[in-house]
Amino acid sequence: MGAANETVQRINRLGLGLSQLGNMGRVTADAEAAEVVRTSWDAGVRYYDTAPHYGLGLSETRAGRLLSEFPREQYLLSTKVGRLLQPSPETAHRQDDEGFAVPAALRRVRDYSRDGIRRSLDASLMRLGTDRIDILYLHDPEGHERDALDNAIPAMAALRDEGTVGAIGVGTKEAGTAAELTRSGALDLVMIAGRFTLLDASARDELFPAAAETATSIVAAGVYNSGLLSRTRPAADAQFEYGPAPTSMIERANRIADVCEHFDVDLPTAAVAYCLRDPQVISVVLGARNGPQAQSNVQRCARDVPDALWDELRAQQLIHIRPLGENR
Repeated sequence: MGAANETVQRINRLGLGLSQLGNMGRVTADAEAAEVVRTSWDAGVRYYDTAPHYGLGLSETRAGRLLSEFPREQYLLSTKVGRLLQPSPETAHRQDDEGFAVPAALRRVRDYSRDGIRRSLDASLMRLGTDRIDILYLHDPEGHERDALDNAIPAMAALRDEGTVGAIGVGTKEAGTAAELTRSGALDLVMIAGRFTLLDASARDELFPAAAETATSIVAAGVYNSGLLSRTRPAADAQFEYGPAPTSMIERANRIADVCEHFDVDLPTAAVAYCLRDPQVISVVLGARNGPQAQSNVQRCARDVPDALWDELRAQQLIHIRPLGENR
């Protein structure tokens, strides 16, 4: 589906992930959120990704408000379905326990039914203040593959056929799940988080062949592996998969950074370029907490990285990379 979908063809090489607008990890001030969106827009970013999961709807609400100042036809907006937000007054005095600095006044309820998909989308449209979603992803369906294939994806396809959404896909960090759902042939694209990076390219073996067979485009997210690759040198207490990074992983990241320095390229830039180098990857979605981070995203995406860097990383067996033009 992906090769023929007009919405997919409009996606920028760089998208802005809006999880930080939902106070991921810590509070993002309104001024910071506005600066992130404005800086990205001024730099030419025209693809914005959010989800109900991000801050229990806060990310969508902020995104709708901040993007409303721009012409709707000039940008692409994606959100996700699979988690309904329901009132939870009994936990409103607590903080959310899934990584967002917001009150737990709502609770997430997994729902991959056809009715649940439509209700989730309707709620997102209200929070975003728009009448359509350009890209609708099924969020984290691992463990629910049968329900996704039988109910959620057909419901999403119907929404696409009706014109309420422009393209449909799946967003997950599980390459096996992504590959299984991609093989259905019903998806336009798949967002894979953290499984196609300098440190973990496991999606290449399973997802990428399935995507090639079904002409499904790939969007790479989580390319810094929870922050381990987001700095010139990984911190000693760096995170990987939202937990302490193994010592061996930090050592490998430092060895990759050594090679990057030799070619005057910083580690985060190489992390972005690694993904964009693959012809199946149409976009990299990066988050930002403030304007300078948003500007850095743009600069990293635009940077030319010499082929010799990849050759050296491959020679040192630090990455497994397919030379450009080589068949899978």
